[in-house]
Amino acid sequence: MSRVPLLTAADAPNDSKLLLEQIHTAFGATPNMFKAVAHSPAALKSMWGSFAAFSKGTLDPQLGEKIAVAVAERNACEYCLAAHMALGRKAGASADELAAAQMGEASDAKTAAALRFALKLVNERGQVSGADVQAVRAVGFGDAEVVEILAHVALNLFTNYVNVAFAVPVDFPAVKLRRAA
Repeated sequence: MSRVPLLTAADAPNDSKLLLEQIHTAFGATPNMFKAVAHSPAALKSMWGSFAAFSKGTLDPQLGEKIAVAVAERNACEYCLAAHMALGRKAGASADELAAAQMGEASDAKTAAALRFALKLVNERGQVSGADVQAVRAVGFGDAEVVEILAHVALNLFTNYVNVAFAVPVDFPAVKLRRAA
């Protein structure tokens, strides 16, 4: 059971109603995570706006989903792991690619470097070195992409913390965590 009530457009604050309707249209349903965040129109606007912005970003959508899967696994967020495994498949990633990303791994060097960098950001709480940034550039990422990798990590930390802290019920097909945080 969620530690905060899950709101619908009917019972959410006025400034959250329109956003919840947009989210419902985009997904065909309103995922529980957004219902939990709807208590704060500012937080909901921030979260939904970030997802919308990344849909027009420089990173390939598959890579964004692989980063989300790796971060969710690291933070033991069952909700985000389930959601991003489903969204990753929708973006065209294979089940094997997503399973590898769950462990922070990839068969191609560029994706592997992005996942290593993303997990280093999580594990070291952002305290990465110039060499860490250079390692991502060395495989072909430009500065805009490096910044977006960090931004994806930050958004996923936000969503992971919401779902873990508030015990938001998973409403995507469940995926088993492979290791503890």
